[in-house]
Amino acid sequence: MEVIPAIDIRGGRAVQLAQGDYARETVFGDDPVAMASRWVQQGATRLHVVDLDGAKERRPVNDAIVRRIVSEAGVPVQVAGGMYDASTIRQWAEAGAARIVVGTLAVEQPDAIADAVREHGDKIAVAIDARAGHAATKGWLETSATPVDGFARAMIERGVRHFIYTDISRDGMLRHLDFDAPKHMLAVLAESPSPAGLIYSGGVTSIEDVVALNEYELEGAIVGTALYDGRLDLGQALRVLVTGDGTG
Repeated sequence: MEVIPAIDIRGGRAVQLAQGDYARETVFGDDPVAMASRWVQQGATRLHVVDLDGAKERRPVNDAIVRRIVSEAGVPVQVAGGMYDASTIRQWAEAGAARIVVGTLAVEQPDAIADAVREHGDKIAVAIDARAGHAATKGWLETSATPVDGFARAMIERGVRHFIYTDISRDGMLRHLDFDAPKHMLAVLAESPSPAGLIYSGGVTSIEDVVALNEYELEGAIVGTALYDGRLDLGQALRVLVTGDGTG
């Protein structure tokens, strides 16, 4: 399992939001590119980069910064935020993004995802942003009527093989996580005859959380606020996954 640092960008700065609320923002740095380099130097093998302004405005906004991270990080970068049409998805595929994370478009136009998968294959990942059992959209500003289980199944039918599940209620709150959530979603994905991988996000707060999640068959766990405020040391977390104990 990969431990994947999140770099959320708003107004050109590296920030974290509490429960996806744009009014509850903490700024952790003025240079997201330097932040990316910091995490890679500490051992990150993948980065999760979100254009928060893009997610809200339905178009790339901080794309110049994100492009620099993609080109300079030296590790695979999955890019999210503002993926509302085929041309934008294509733009990020051509820019070298390892994965393009699509959320709202997948809820609103599921057949567009089938087209994206046909064109870009495993580069396409679908965000399952869960709030009260339903898929949130538009930068988490709205909650759709689409149940997350049915949404995941519909995406698998359209060829999606990578999912990023976020428990919005716990994101940025440092409350640890609800282990029933990844367990349930993995069970949903396992119903499909075609294997699909899951990355979990939301509430990963401690080494103990990382160790516990590693028992699941996850592709990775995204960590944000706990890394930035020092509650979770990335190097130690990565060592724990190798050594199998909590001493790092």
